[in-house]
Amino acid sequence: MNQFKAWIDEHFKGDPIIWGIVILLSLFSILVVYSATGSLAYKYAGGNTEVYLFRHSFLVVVSLFVMWLAHKIPYKNYALYARLGMYISMPLLLFTYLFGSNINDANRWLTIPVINQAFQPSDLAKLALIAALAAMLARRQNNIKDFKSTFVPIIIAIGIICLLIALANMSTAILLLLTCLLIMFIGRVPVKFIAIVVLVGMLGLTAAAFLGQRGSTFVSRIESFMDKDEVAFQAEQSFIAIATGGITGKGPGNSEQRNSLPHPYSDFIYAIIIEEYGVVGGVSVLFLYLALLYRGMRIVANSHKAFGGLLSAGLSFALVIQALVNMAVAVGLGPITGLPLPLLSMGGTSLVFTGISLGIILSVSRGDHQDEASSASSATSASVNRPRLKTA
Repeated sequence: MNQFKAWIDEHFKGDPIIWGIVILLSLFSILVVYSATGSLAYKYAGGNTEVYLFRHSFLVVVSLFVMWLAHKIPYKNYALYARLGMYISMPLLLFTYLFGSNINDANRWLTIPVINQAFQPSDLAKLALIAALAAMLARRQNNIKDFKSTFVPIIIAIGIICLLIALANMSTAILLLLTCLLIMFIGRVPVKFIAIVVLVGMLGLTAAAFLGQRGSTFVSRIESFMDKDEVAFQAEQSFIAIATGGITGKGPGNSEQRNSLPHPYSDFIYAIIIEEYGVVGGVSVLFLYLALLYRGMRIVANSHKAFGGLLSAGLSFALVIQALVNMAVAVGLGPITGLPLPLLSMGGTSLVFTGISLGIILSVSRGDHQDEASSASSATSASVNRPRLKTA
């Protein structure tokens, strides 16, 4: 037992509570997705539900492995990777918008050859922009109020990435812009500069709503949410699932609305969770996401470097805000967005990028602990080796 504990301590570093939360949600995801893909299996896999079980389980294992790899890399290296990711994601987003696979009237996906796996360049762009913004703010902390050298590069990066994403995916662009504003606020950017970003962002998103592929859908969903006399079909089916779940739910695999609720395995998986596991299950999932945010903020508070703190804050906010929006849509507190629930919804490369984000957060906590330990070790060594004055 002691050898196993030593092996765990050696190979799985960083915040142990984050490790526990991620593993719990990942295992729960396999159970819920298996239950929610019944109708999908009968439609596309001849009733073989194990196809989606094995596929999703494989992707969950891959995401955990990628998370482990990412947490082994010193977080300081991600400043360079972020810049490279920005240069790659911009032309990829433009290429996807012009020539990508059209699903639900939006070009958001590129198909990776050989493995035939759909890939959303917006996932790469989100991760790269958050890390790059954290790096830019960390380098400019001494002249954070300088408009030309500090603010202009930041607004250009945020503006281009958010606009390119908004052309095909408005909700993702809005959440990314909100995350960037939170990073800027934590990074001590003057409020007047943040206000300019808000203004430019609103203008850019408005332009994307009229010029992009999903502008009319975005507007119609807001109008439908504001209309108190009529409820959208997806929202209605979600409300039925939640209302019939009760306190303890119908039990695992006993969902009835999964056969009528659109995308019960991704966009509305939270409604299936409440239907099968009741309010107890829904509140437990909400608590785990809030605990994840709390641990991410603890890492920010304990971080010794500006880049590490801003990086952990940005990635934690991005994951948990998306989760809260997904859950809010399921219970009728927001317009339908089409955003999946991180760590729980069935997905492809989005699971992998979620794993990378969590691995980076763990790398920050791991790296700062190592810096603290090495600093303490150096201080102890210096005190031991310091020559002592001879006394008479």
